[in-house]
Amino acid sequence: MFKGKRYKYIIGGCIALGFTACSVPKTVEKKENTNTPAGYGNTTGDSTNTAKIRWREYFTDPMLRDLIDTALQHNQELNITLQEISISQNEIRARKGEYLPFVGIKGAADVEKVGRYTSQGAGDATTEIKPGKEMPDPLPNYLVAAYATWEIDIWHKLHNATKAAVTRYLATVEGRNFMVTSLIAEIANSYYELLALDNQLRIVKQNIDIQTNALEIVKIQKEATRVTELAVRKFEAEVLKTKSLQYDIQQQITETENRINFLLGRYPQPIARNADSFGTSMPAAIKPGMPSQLLTNRPDIKRAELELTAARLDIKVAKARFYPSLGISAAFGYEAFNPGYLFKTPSSLLYSIGGDLIAPLVNRNAIKAEYASASAKQVQAAYNYERSILNAYVEVANILSKIQNLQQSYTLKSAQVAALSQSINISNDLFKSARADYMEVLLTQRDALESKFELIETQKAQMNALVDIYQALGGGWN
Repeated sequence: MFKGKRYKYIIGGCIALGFTACSVPKTVEKKENTNTPAGYGNTTGDSTNTAKIRWREYFTDPMLRDLIDTALQHNQELNITLQEISISQNEIRARKGEYLPFVGIKGAADVEKVGRYTSQGAGDATTEIKPGKEMPDPLPNYLVAAYATWEIDIWHKLHNATKAAVTRYLATVEGRNFMVTSLIAEIANSYYELLALDNQLRIVKQNIDIQTNALEIVKIQKEATRVTELAVRKFEAEVLKTKSLQYDIQQQITETENRINFLLGRYPQPIARNADSFGTSMPAAIKPGMPSQLLTNRPDIKRAELELTAARLDIKVAKARFYPSLGISAAFGYEAFNPGYLFKTPSSLLYSIGGDLIAPLVNRNAIKAEYASASAKQVQAAYNYERSILNAYVEVANILSKIQNLQQSYTLKSAQVAALSQSINISNDLFKSARADYMEVLLTQRDALESKFELIETQKAQMNALVDIYQALGGGWN
Protein backbone atom coordinates (compact mmCIF):
# COMPACT_ATOMS: atom_id res chain seq x y z
CA MET A 1 0.00 0.00 0.00
CA PHE A 2 2.78 2.41 0.95
CA LYS A 3 4.73 1.59 -2.21
CA GLY A 4 1.65 2.31 -4.31
CA LYS A 5 1.28 5.75 -2.76
CA ARG A 6 4.97 6.47 -3.25
CA TYR A 7 4.82 5.65 -6.95
CA LYS A 8 1.67 7.75 -7.23
CA TYR A 9 3.54 10.73 -5.78
CA ILE A 10 6.48 10.18 -8.08
CA ILE A 11 4.23 9.98 -11.14
CA GLY A 12 2.38 13.10 -10.03
CA GLY A 13 5.64 14.95 -9.58
CA CYS A 14 6.84 13.96 -13.04
CA ILE A 15 3.53 15.15 -14.54
CA ALA A 16 3.94 18.50 -12.77
CA LEU A 17 7.52 18.83 -14.00
CA GLY A 18 6.43 17.96 -17.51
CA PHE A 19 3.71 20.57 -17.35
CA THR A 20 6.21 23.25 -16.43
CA ALA A 21 8.43 22.20 -19.32
CA CYS A 22 5.60 22.57 -21.81
CA SER A 23 4.38 25.97 -20.64
CA VAL A 24 7.15 28.16 -22.09
CA PRO A 25 5.90 31.63 -23.14
CA LYS A 26 6.01 32.53 -26.81
CA THR A 27 8.50 35.21 -27.88
CA VAL A 28 9.38 36.87 -31.18
CA GLU A 29 12.74 36.20 -32.81
CA LYS A 30 13.73 38.49 -35.67
CA LYS A 31 15.45 37.16 -38.76
CA GLU A 32 18.06 39.65 -39.94
CA ASN A 33 18.19 41.00 -43.50
CA THR A 34 21.68 40.80 -45.00
CA ASN A 35 20.83 41.61 -48.62
CA THR A 36 23.07 44.25 -50.18
CA PRO A 37 22.92 46.04 -53.56
CA ALA A 38 24.97 44.72 -56.45
CA GLY A 39 27.22 47.78 -56.51
CA TYR A 40 27.81 51.29 -55.22
CA GLY A 41 25.67 53.92 -56.92
CA ASN A 42 25.11 53.29 -60.60
CA THR A 43 28.18 51.11 -61.01
CA THR A 44 28.67 47.40 -60.40
CA GLY A 45 32.08 46.37 -59.12
CA ASP A 46 34.13 43.21 -59.28
CA SER A 47 35.71 41.17 -56.50
CA THR A 48 38.97 43.17 -56.53
CA ASN A 49 38.97 44.96 -53.18
CA THR A 50 41.40 47.53 -51.78
CA ALA A 51 40.58 46.31 -48.27
CA LYS A 52 42.63 43.17 -48.93
CA ILE A 53 45.81 45.26 -49.12
CA ARG A 54 47.79 45.28 -45.88
CA TRP A 55 48.24 48.67 -44.30
CA ARG A 56 52.02 48.53 -44.71
CA GLU A 57 51.51 48.31 -48.46
CA TYR A 58 48.67 50.83 -48.60
CA PHE A 59 50.59 53.55 -46.71
CA THR A 60 53.93 53.86 -48.44
CA ASP A 61 55.35 56.76 -46.39
CA PRO A 62 57.99 55.10 -44.13
CA MET A 63 57.63 57.81 -41.45
CA LEU A 64 53.87 57.24 -41.27
CA ARG A 65 54.38 53.49 -41.03
CA ASP A 66 56.76 53.97 -38.10
CA LEU A 67 54.13 56.06 -36.32
CA ILE A 68 51.45 53.42 -36.86
CA ASP A 69 53.80 50.68 -35.60
CA THR A 70 54.42 52.63 -32.41
CA ALA A 71 50.71 53.27 -31.86
CA LEU A 72 49.79 49.59 -32.27
CA GLN A 73 52.18 48.77 -29.44
CA HIS A 74 51.62 51.63 -27.00
CA ASN A 75 48.17 53.14 -27.57
CA GLN A 76 46.39 53.00 -24.19
CA GLU A 77 42.89 52.60 -25.56
CA LEU A 78 43.98 49.65 -27.69
CA ASN A 79 45.67 48.06 -24.70
CA ILE A 80 42.47 48.54 -22.67
CA THR A 81 40.61 46.63 -25.37
CA LEU A 82 43.16 43.81 -25.15
CA GLN A 83 42.34 43.50 -21.45
CA GLU A 84 38.65 43.24 -22.36
CA ILE A 85 39.58 40.30 -24.57
CA SER A 86 41.34 38.72 -21.59
CA ILE A 87 38.22 39.27 -19.48
CA SER A 88 36.14 37.49 -22.14
CA GLN A 89 38.56 34.56 -22.10
CA ASN A 90 38.13 34.25 -18.33
CA GLU A 91 34.36 34.31 -18.81
CA ILE A 92 34.68 31.26 -21.07
CA ARG A 93 36.64 29.43 -18.38
CA ALA A 94 33.99 30.28 -15.80
CA ARG A 95 31.16 29.02 -18.02
CA LYS A 96 33.00 25.79 -18.84
CA GLY A 97 33.48 25.13 -15.13
CA GLU A 98 29.75 25.36 -14.50
CA TYR A 99 28.85 22.17 -16.39
CA LEU A 100 31.69 20.11 -14.88
CA PRO A 101 31.37 18.37 -11.48
CA PHE A 102 32.38 20.48 -8.50
CA VAL A 103 34.41 18.57 -5.91
CA GLY A 104 35.47 19.97 -2.55
CA ILE A 105 36.85 18.95 0.85
CA LYS A 106 35.10 19.86 4.07
CA GLY A 107 36.29 19.81 7.65
CA ALA A 108 34.02 20.81 10.53
CA ALA A 109 33.82 20.77 14.31
CA ASP A 110 30.92 21.81 16.51
CA VAL A 111 29.41 21.22 19.96
CA GLU A 112 25.74 20.88 20.82
CA LYS A 113 23.83 20.91 24.12
CA VAL A 114 20.23 19.77 23.96
CA GLY A 115 17.68 19.79 26.76
CA ARG A 116 17.54 16.62 28.88
CA TYR A 117 13.74 16.57 28.78
CA THR A 118 13.51 16.52 24.99
CA SER A 119 13.14 13.53 22.76
CA GLN A 120 16.75 13.77 21.64
CA GLY A 121 18.08 14.49 25.15
CA ALA A 122 16.15 11.60 26.68
CA GLY A 123 17.39 9.23 23.99
CA ASP A 124 21.01 10.36 24.40
CA ALA A 125 20.84 9.85 28.18
CA THR A 126 20.10 6.14 27.79
CA THR A 127 22.65 5.48 25.07
CA GLU A 128 26.02 3.99 26.04
CA ILE A 129 29.01 3.84 23.79
CA LYS A 130 30.94 1.69 26.25
CA PRO A 131 29.63 -0.08 29.32
CA GLY A 132 29.27 2.43 32.16
CA LYS A 133 29.58 5.55 30.00
CA GLU A 134 26.74 7.77 28.84
CA MET A 135 26.58 9.94 25.75
CA PRO A 136 28.82 13.03 26.30
CA ASP A 137 26.95 16.14 27.35
CA PRO A 138 27.45 18.62 25.76
CA LEU A 139 27.94 16.61 22.55
CA PRO A 140 30.86 17.56 20.26
CA ASN A 141 31.03 16.53 16.62
CA TYR A 142 33.94 16.26 14.18
CA LEU A 143 33.71 15.83 10.42
CA VAL A 144 36.19 15.27 7.58
CA ALA A 145 34.63 14.56 4.19
CA ALA A 146 34.85 15.04 0.44
CA TYR A 147 31.75 16.12 -1.40
CA ALA A 148 30.71 16.63 -5.03
CA THR A 149 27.83 18.34 -6.80
CA TRP A 150 27.00 18.17 -10.48
CA GLU A 151 24.18 19.64 -12.52
CA ILE A 152 23.46 17.38 -15.47
CA ASP A 153 23.11 19.64 -18.50
CA ILE A 154 20.18 17.76 -20.03
CA TRP A 155 18.74 20.86 -21.78
CA HIS A 156 22.15 22.26 -22.89
CA LYS A 157 21.59 25.35 -20.77
CA LEU A 158 25.16 25.44 -19.48
CA HIS A 159 26.59 24.37 -22.84
CA ASN A 160 24.77 27.19 -24.66
CA ALA A 161 25.91 29.67 -22.02
CA THR A 162 29.49 28.60 -22.74
CA LYS A 163 28.96 28.97 -26.49
CA ALA A 164 27.54 32.45 -25.90
CA ALA A 165 30.64 33.36 -23.87
CA VAL A 166 32.89 32.07 -26.68
CA THR A 167 30.92 34.08 -29.24
CA ARG A 168 31.21 37.24 -27.17
CA TYR A 169 34.93 36.63 -26.87
CA LEU A 170 35.16 36.51 -30.66
CA ALA A 171 33.10 39.72 -30.77
CA THR A 172 35.64 41.45 -28.52
CA VAL A 173 38.39 40.30 -30.89
CA GLU A 174 36.49 41.93 -33.77
CA GLY A 175 36.06 45.00 -31.59
CA ARG A 176 39.82 45.11 -31.20
CA ASN A 177 40.22 44.80 -34.98
CA PHE A 178 37.77 47.65 -35.51
CA MET A 179 39.74 49.79 -33.07
CA VAL A 180 42.94 48.99 -34.99
CA THR A 181 41.39 50.23 -38.25
CA SER A 182 40.11 53.38 -36.53
CA LEU A 183 43.48 54.02 -34.89
CA ILE A 184 45.39 53.61 -38.15
CA ALA A 185 42.96 55.92 -39.95
CA GLU A 186 43.14 58.57 -37.22
CA ILE A 187 46.93 58.58 -37.23
CA ALA A 188 47.09 58.74 -41.03
CA ASN A 189 44.57 61.61 -41.20
CA SER A 190 46.43 63.53 -38.48
CA TYR A 191 49.74 62.92 -40.24
CA TYR A 192 48.40 64.29 -43.53
CA GLU A 193 46.90 67.25 -41.69
CA LEU A 194 50.37 67.93 -40.32
CA LEU A 195 51.87 67.81 -43.83
CA ALA A 196 49.15 70.18 -45.05
CA LEU A 197 49.91 72.65 -42.26
CA ASP A 198 53.62 72.48 -43.11
CA ASN A 199 52.84 73.37 -46.71
CA GLN A 200 50.47 76.15 -45.66
CA LEU A 201 53.18 77.58 -43.41
CA ARG A 202 55.63 77.49 -46.29
CA ILE A 203 53.14 79.33 -48.54
CA VAL A 204 52.58 81.96 -45.84
CA LYS A 205 56.30 82.61 -45.59
CA GLN A 206 56.56 82.89 -49.37
CA ASN A 207 53.64 85.29 -49.39
CA ILE A 208 55.28 87.38 -46.66
CA ASP A 209 58.29 87.80 -48.94
CA ILE A 210 56.05 88.79 -51.85
CA GLN A 211 54.11 91.30 -49.75
CA THR A 212 57.30 92.71 -48.25
CA ASN A 213 58.68 93.35 -51.73
CA ALA A 214 55.40 94.98 -52.69
CA LEU A 215 55.61 97.15 -49.58
CA GLU A 216 59.07 98.36 -50.60
CA ILE A 217 57.73 99.25 -54.04
CA VAL A 218 54.89 101.22 -52.49
CA LYS A 219 57.32 103.10 -50.26
CA ILE A 220 59.37 104.04 -53.33
CA GLN A 221 56.19 105.11 -55.11
CA LYS A 222 55.26 107.28 -52.11
CA GLU A 223 58.64 108.99 -52.16
CA ALA A 224 57.99 109.73 -55.80
CA THR A 225 54.59 111.12 -54.76
CA ARG A 226 52.80 108.62 -56.93
CA VAL A 227 50.85 107.15 -53.98
CA THR A 228 49.79 108.41 -50.59
CA GLU A 229 50.64 107.34 -47.06
CA LEU A 230 47.37 105.41 -47.03
CA ALA A 231 48.73 102.92 -49.56
CA VAL A 232 51.85 102.35 -47.46
CA ARG A 233 49.77 101.72 -44.33
CA LYS A 234 47.48 99.33 -46.19
CA PHE A 235 50.44 97.26 -47.40
CA GLU A 236 52.01 97.28 -43.94
CA ALA A 237 48.76 96.06 -42.41
CA GLU A 238 48.56 93.27 -44.96
CA VAL A 239 52.11 92.16 -44.19
CA LEU A 240 51.38 92.16 -40.45
CA LYS A 241 48.18 90.17 -40.99
CA THR A 242 50.02 87.51 -42.96
CA LYS A 243 52.80 87.33 -40.37
CA SER A 244 50.26 86.79 -37.60
CA LEU A 245 48.73 83.98 -39.67
CA GLN A 246 51.93 81.96 -39.48
CA TYR A 247 51.68 81.80 -35.68
CA ASP A 248 48.13 80.47 -35.92
CA ILE A 249 49.42 77.74 -38.20
CA GLN A 250 52.33 77.00 -35.88
CA GLN A 251 49.86 76.53 -33.02
CA GLN A 252 47.83 74.12 -35.13
CA ILE A 253 51.02 72.22 -35.94
CA THR A 254 51.84 71.90 -32.23
CA GLU A 255 48.35 70.65 -31.40
CA THR A 256 48.36 68.16 -34.27
CA GLU A 257 51.77 66.82 -33.24
CA ASN A 258 50.56 66.42 -29.68
CA ARG A 259 47.41 64.63 -30.86
CA ILE A 260 49.57 62.14 -32.77
CA ASN A 261 51.84 61.69 -29.75
CA PHE A 262 48.79 61.00 -27.59
CA LEU A 263 47.64 58.32 -30.03
CA LEU A 264 51.14 56.84 -29.86
CA GLY A 265 50.95 56.72 -26.06
CA ARG A 266 53.88 59.05 -25.45
CA TYR A 267 54.56 62.56 -24.23
CA PRO A 268 54.86 65.47 -26.72
CA GLN A 269 57.85 65.42 -29.01
CA PRO A 270 58.52 66.46 -32.63
CA ILE A 271 56.95 64.24 -35.30
CA ALA A 272 59.38 63.19 -38.03
CA ARG A 273 57.90 63.92 -41.46
CA ASN A 274 58.68 65.04 -44.98
CA ALA A 275 56.43 67.91 -46.09
CA ASP A 276 57.42 67.34 -49.74
CA SER A 277 55.69 63.93 -49.68
CA PHE A 278 52.31 65.60 -49.27
CA GLY A 279 49.94 64.23 -51.90
CA THR A 280 52.44 61.76 -53.39
CA SER A 281 52.24 58.73 -51.07
CA MET A 282 48.70 57.46 -51.68
CA PRO A 283 47.34 54.92 -54.19
CA ALA A 284 46.18 56.29 -57.52
CA ALA A 285 43.12 54.01 -57.83
CA ILE A 286 40.63 52.52 -55.36
CA LYS A 287 38.95 49.15 -55.92
CA PRO A 288 35.78 49.01 -53.79
CA GLY A 289 34.87 45.45 -54.69
CA MET A 290 31.35 44.12 -54.08
CA PRO A 291 29.10 45.47 -51.30
CA SER A 292 28.60 41.92 -50.03
CA GLN A 293 32.31 41.81 -49.18
CA LEU A 294 31.66 44.34 -46.40
CA LEU A 295 30.13 41.50 -44.35
CA THR A 296 33.46 39.71 -44.17
CA ASN A 297 35.87 42.65 -44.35
CA ARG A 298 34.51 45.09 -41.79
CA PRO A 299 35.19 44.16 -38.15
CA ASP A 300 32.23 46.18 -36.83
CA ILE A 301 29.82 44.15 -39.00
CA LYS A 302 31.39 40.86 -37.91
CA ARG A 303 31.19 41.98 -34.29
CA ALA A 304 27.49 42.81 -34.69
CA GLU A 305 26.91 39.40 -36.28
CA LEU A 306 28.65 37.61 -33.41
CA GLU A 307 26.69 39.61 -30.85
CA LEU A 308 23.50 38.54 -32.63
CA THR A 309 24.59 34.89 -32.45
CA ALA A 310 25.31 35.26 -28.73
CA ALA A 311 21.89 36.86 -28.18
CA ARG A 312 20.20 33.86 -29.80
CA LEU A 313 22.12 31.53 -27.54
CA ASP A 314 20.99 33.61 -24.56
CA ILE A 315 17.38 32.88 -25.57
CA LYS A 316 18.10 29.14 -25.46
CA VAL A 317 19.69 29.53 -22.04
CA ALA A 318 16.72 31.52 -20.73
CA LYS A 319 14.28 29.00 -22.25
CA ALA A 320 16.04 26.08 -20.54
CA ARG A 321 15.33 27.64 -17.14
CA PHE A 322 11.66 26.71 -17.57
CA TYR A 323 12.59 23.02 -17.75
CA PRO A 324 13.45 20.71 -14.85
CA SER A 325 17.08 20.69 -13.74
CA LEU A 326 18.73 17.46 -12.64
CA GLY A 327 21.37 17.62 -9.93
CA ILE A 328 23.54 14.91 -8.40
CA SER A 329 25.30 15.23 -5.06
CA ALA A 330 27.57 12.84 -3.19
CA ALA A 331 29.69 12.84 -0.03
CA PHE A 332 32.27 10.50 1.55
CA GLY A 333 34.15 10.90 4.82
CA TYR A 334 34.27 10.34 8.56
CA GLU A 335 32.19 11.78 11.41
CA ALA A 336 32.35 11.16 15.19
CA PHE A 337 31.79 12.94 18.50
CA ASN A 338 35.29 12.08 19.70
CA PRO A 339 38.50 12.71 17.72
CA GLY A 340 39.71 9.27 18.84
CA TYR A 341 36.81 7.62 17.03
CA LEU A 342 36.99 9.86 13.91
CA PHE A 343 38.83 7.48 11.58
CA LYS A 344 37.41 4.18 12.86
CA THR A 345 36.19 2.19 9.89
CA PRO A 346 33.39 1.37 9.30
CA SER A 347 31.85 2.75 12.52
CA SER A 348 32.60 6.44 11.77
CA LEU A 349 32.38 6.15 8.01
CA LEU A 350 29.73 8.22 6.20
CA TYR A 351 28.74 8.36 2.56
CA SER A 352 25.77 9.58 0.59
CA ILE A 353 24.61 9.94 -2.97
CA GLY A 354 21.43 11.44 -4.25
CA GLY A 355 19.75 13.20 -7.11
CA ASP A 356 17.10 15.86 -7.38
CA LEU A 357 14.86 17.04 -10.17
CA ILE A 358 13.69 20.62 -9.71
CA ALA A 359 11.46 22.72 -11.93
CA PRO A 360 9.74 26.06 -11.38
CA LEU A 361 6.01 25.61 -10.88
CA VAL A 362 4.50 28.72 -9.24
CA ASN A 363 5.61 32.38 -9.44
CA ARG A 364 7.83 32.14 -12.51
CA ASN A 365 7.74 35.88 -13.18
CA ALA A 366 11.50 36.31 -12.84
CA ILE A 367 12.19 33.53 -15.35
CA LYS A 368 9.57 34.88 -17.74
CA ALA A 369 11.02 38.39 -17.49
CA GLU A 370 14.53 37.09 -18.16
CA TYR A 371 13.26 35.12 -21.16
CA ALA A 372 11.39 38.15 -22.54
CA SER A 373 14.49 40.34 -22.06
CA ALA A 374 16.66 37.81 -23.90
CA SER A 375 14.16 37.82 -26.76
CA ALA A 376 14.10 41.63 -26.90
CA LYS A 377 17.90 41.76 -26.88
CA GLN A 378 17.99 39.32 -29.79
CA VAL A 379 15.66 41.56 -31.81
CA GLN A 380 17.78 44.55 -30.82
CA ALA A 381 20.95 42.74 -31.94
CA ALA A 382 19.34 41.86 -35.28
CA TYR A 383 18.45 45.50 -35.94
CA ASN A 384 21.95 46.55 -34.91
CA TYR A 385 23.42 44.03 -37.37
CA GLU A 386 21.24 45.37 -40.18
CA ARG A 387 22.15 48.95 -39.24
CA SER A 388 25.88 48.11 -39.31
CA ILE A 389 25.56 46.74 -42.83
CA LEU A 390 23.53 49.73 -44.04
CA ASN A 391 25.89 52.20 -42.37
CA ALA A 392 28.92 50.53 -43.98
CA TYR A 393 27.35 50.68 -47.43
CA VAL A 394 26.39 54.35 -47.04
CA GLU A 395 29.88 55.24 -45.80
CA VAL A 396 31.55 53.61 -48.80
CA ALA A 397 29.09 55.13 -51.29
CA ASN A 398 29.57 58.63 -49.83
CA ILE A 399 33.36 58.44 -49.81
CA LEU A 400 33.53 57.08 -53.36
CA SER A 401 31.42 60.02 -54.52
CA LYS A 402 33.57 62.37 -52.46
CA ILE A 403 36.76 61.11 -54.09
CA GLN A 404 35.36 61.81 -57.57
CA ASN A 405 34.08 65.29 -56.69
CA LEU A 406 37.29 66.25 -54.90
CA GLN A 407 39.28 65.28 -57.99
CA GLN A 408 37.18 67.64 -60.12
CA SER A 409 37.47 70.38 -57.49
CA TYR A 410 41.24 69.95 -57.24
CA THR A 411 41.63 70.31 -61.01
CA LEU A 412 39.69 73.59 -61.02
CA LYS A 413 41.44 74.99 -57.94
CA SER A 414 44.84 74.17 -59.45
CA ALA A 415 43.91 76.24 -62.50
CA GLN A 416 42.68 79.03 -60.20
CA VAL A 417 45.97 79.08 -58.27
CA ALA A 418 47.98 79.19 -61.50
CA ALA A 419 45.92 82.12 -62.78
CA LEU A 420 46.14 84.09 -59.54
CA SER A 421 49.88 83.42 -59.19
CA GLN A 422 50.40 84.96 -62.63
CA SER A 423 48.12 87.86 -61.73
CA ILE A 424 50.43 88.84 -58.84
CA ASN A 425 53.28 89.65 -61.24
CA ILE A 426 50.88 91.34 -63.65
CA SER A 427 49.38 93.55 -60.94
CA ASN A 428 52.84 94.51 -59.67
CA ASP A 429 53.94 95.49 -63.19
CA LEU A 430 50.77 97.47 -63.77
CA PHE A 431 51.17 99.21 -60.41
CA LYS A 432 54.75 100.21 -61.26
CA SER A 433 53.54 101.75 -64.50
CA ALA A 434 50.62 103.48 -62.73
CA ARG A 435 48.09 101.47 -64.70
CA ALA A 436 46.65 99.79 -61.54
CA ASP A 437 46.04 101.12 -58.07
CA TYR A 438 47.39 99.60 -54.85
CA MET A 439 44.04 98.04 -53.89
CA GLU A 440 44.15 95.83 -56.96
CA VAL A 441 47.61 94.64 -55.92
CA LEU A 442 46.46 93.95 -52.36
CA LEU A 443 43.33 92.06 -53.41
CA THR A 444 45.28 90.02 -55.94
CA GLN A 445 47.81 88.96 -53.32
CA ARG A 446 45.06 88.15 -50.84
CA ASP A 447 43.09 86.09 -53.38
CA ALA A 448 46.23 84.21 -54.40
CA LEU A 449 47.02 83.31 -50.77
CA GLU A 450 43.45 82.14 -50.12
CA SER A 451 43.37 80.05 -53.30
CA LYS A 452 46.64 78.33 -52.36
CA PHE A 453 45.26 77.55 -48.91
CA GLU A 454 42.08 76.16 -50.44
CA LEU A 455 44.10 74.03 -52.84
CA ILE A 456 46.04 72.49 -49.95
CA GLU A 457 42.79 71.93 -48.02
CA THR A 458 41.33 70.18 -51.05
CA GLN A 459 44.44 68.04 -51.42
CA LYS A 460 44.28 67.16 -47.72
CA ALA A 461 40.60 66.25 -48.10
CA GLN A 462 41.59 63.97 -50.99
CA MET A 463 44.16 62.17 -48.87
CA ASN A 464 41.73 61.91 -45.96
CA ALA A 465 39.14 60.43 -48.31
CA LEU A 466 41.63 57.78 -49.44
CA VAL A 467 42.30 56.94 -45.80
CA ASP A 468 38.59 56.86 -45.00
CA ILE A 469 37.69 54.63 -47.95
CA TYR A 470 40.36 52.14 -46.86
CA GLN A 471 38.83 52.06 -43.38
CA ALA A 472 35.24 51.98 -44.70
CA LEU A 473 36.00 48.99 -46.92
CA GLY A 474 37.37 47.14 -43.88
CA GLY A 475 41.10 47.45 -44.50
CA GLY A 476 43.84 47.87 -41.93
CA TRP A 477 43.07 45.27 -39.24
CA ASN A 478 44.67 42.32 -41.03
